[in-house]
Amino acid sequence: MAILDLFGRGGVARKGGADPVDAAYLEEWTRTHHGVEAFVEPRTTVTDVTVLLVAHDGEWTRRVVGERGAQRLSAMLGIPVYDARRVGYPQRMRDHDARRRIEERRASAD
Repeated sequence: MAILDLFGRGGVARKGGADPVDAAYLEEWTRTHHGVEAFVEPRTTVTDVTVLLVAHDGEWTRRVVGERGAQRLSAMLGIPVYDARRVGYPQRMRDHDARRRIEERRASAD
C-alpha cells in the first residue's frame, strides 16, 4: 500500500483522511528525523483527528490525518503511535519548545 492509498489520491483527500500533500510531508519528516514517535490527537470542534510527530530531540510537527489515516499510521510510517489522550506528550517536546523560546529571546536581545 502506498502512502497515498492511506490518505487519498488525485489531489483530493478522502472524507476523514488527510490531504495527500500532508501525507507526503509526514512521510518525508519521519524519514529525515531520528527516533520519531507519533501521538494521535482526538477530533475537536475546530479540527479533525491530528497526528503530532516528535523526533528524538523534541522537534515536532502536526498535521490533520483524519480518523482513517490515524488508524493506519503506524504501519505506513513504521513508527510507534500513541493515543495522546492516554499517554500525554513527551517531556522532550516541552524541553525543545523551552529551548527555542530562550534562543529567540537571546536573539532578539542582541
